[in-house]
Amino acid sequence: MKPSRPLWPLNSASWVAMTKGFFITGTDTNVGKTVLSALLCAALPARYWKPIQTGASEGTDRRQVVQWAGLTEKQTHPEACIFDDPVSPHLAAQRAGTEISLESIHLPISDSSLPLVVEGAGGVMVPVNSRELMLDLMRVLGLPVILAARSTLGTINHTLLSVKAMREAGLPVRGVVLLGPENSDNRRAIEHYGNIPVVGHIPLLPEIHRKALRAVFAEHFDGDALR
Repeated sequence: MKPSRPLWPLNSASWVAMTKGFFITGTDTNVGKTVLSALLCAALPARYWKPIQTGASEGTDRRQVVQWAGLTEKQTHPEACIFDDPVSPHLAAQRAGTEISLESIHLPISDSSLPLVVEGAGGVMVPVNSRELMLDLMRVLGLPVILAARSTLGTINHTLLSVKAMREAGLPVRGVVLLGPENSDNRRAIEHYGNIPVVGHIPLLPEIHRKALRAVFAEHFDGDALR
């Protein structure tokens, strides 16, 4: 069942021309935000930026996106805040003896005409500092949001709660992307009860590389909505 009130014209090529990019958030940690970000960077194509990176001692998501999407260094931007500990941003900053200030985080300036894919850290309600959440960073940056969600059992609750929180914060939630095995029942439930389109699906991939990501976009995404 399709949403009764579309949030934007799904077949409008002009919509993408008006947007500067997307903010990619998720229902949880390790839900697949980085894979989705790499896919969009490879397929649209787009530039990549992760403003807050934790767990850098284990590698950065920027390095992973460069590898998966086949990007050049000029198609990425350095992190605004980077921490070694693989924990929530607020805790990683505390352990590093500092605090993240959203006033110091701005969209990177570039002479490129490519849109910008911004990847968040953790889920929608993850604390950034003692006062603010990932929701607040999304508001500061002002980009339309795409929510990455699992396709499997439990996703309806997590997805609808995340969408509700973002809408109550006044954020422009443009759609959901499901990651994992195809589940048409969960997809229909999210679209119906969340009144939001599922704009793409990323199945389990034996290998992740630029060609595979572009093939997934061509087969499983609403290209008119995102290109």
